[in-house]
Amino acid sequence: MSTEPLQGQRALVCGATQGIGRAVAMALAGEGARVTVLARKAEALAQVVAALPGEGHRALPADLSETASLEEAVGKALADGPFTILVNNAGGPPPGPAHRAVVPEFEQAFRLHLFAFHSLVRLVLPGMREAGHGRIVNIISTSVKQPLPDLGVSNTVRASVANWAKTLANELGPWNITVNNVLPGATATERLEAIIRAKAERTGASEEEVAAHMRAEVPLRRFARPEEVAAAVAFLAGPGGSYISGINLPVDGGRTACL
Repeated sequence: MSTEPLQGQRALVCGATQGIGRAVAMALAGEGARVTVLARKAEALAQVVAALPGEGHRALPADLSETASLEEAVGKALADGPFTILVNNAGGPPPGPAHRAVVPEFEQAFRLHLFAFHSLVRLVLPGMREAGHGRIVNIISTSVKQPLPDLGVSNTVRASVANWAKTLANELGPWNITVNNVLPGATATERLEAIIRAKAERTGASEEEVAAHMRAEVPLRRFARPEEVAAAVAFLAGPGGSYISGINLPVDGGRTACL
């Protein structure tokens, strides 16, 4: 029996050049999957591929916000075989209150997240159905349970993705395809650094003070490591998550106040 639970699986991981996306690619490759990493920057993708354990990994330069070219690029990648694991992941919209956001900001966020994720599902779905096996994991945010201050556009689009995913879980279950959402809390990434900077500028506090306050809101009193979020994704993508579908799984150190 193989010690690699994802051996023989082919995974497509979006936003994989840094942060949570990169950690997910590393985790899935470490469990035996052949991983295709997708992001805009070809050079950064090549560095990730070179660092992944195992063999058979690929780089796929594409922009999630450019739907037509995204579909063309992934369509070509499918010529090498189906993807049985899809990890949807994209950078969050800029911080700011919802009432100050203009319509193009919402349009861009929906294109980068919901529209791109839906396009990818439609592309990989025939292969998953034929294989009788599929795992779709969306990395979104704890804001789907409890909207976060000063992240108005993000709160809106993340909630939409969560409900879309629950709908898909109901529809795709008969083909042994699970759909789940992983909800990172405050995670030590460039995205968190940007949020801390923006809050410091808005309030006049130092970045160190803002970070300390944010850590104090977490029962575990620290930020997550990207690898800790990736571990949850790998579990849902693997045999241990085979009977879990349609859930929102917070990985937030207990910060979210509701169940």
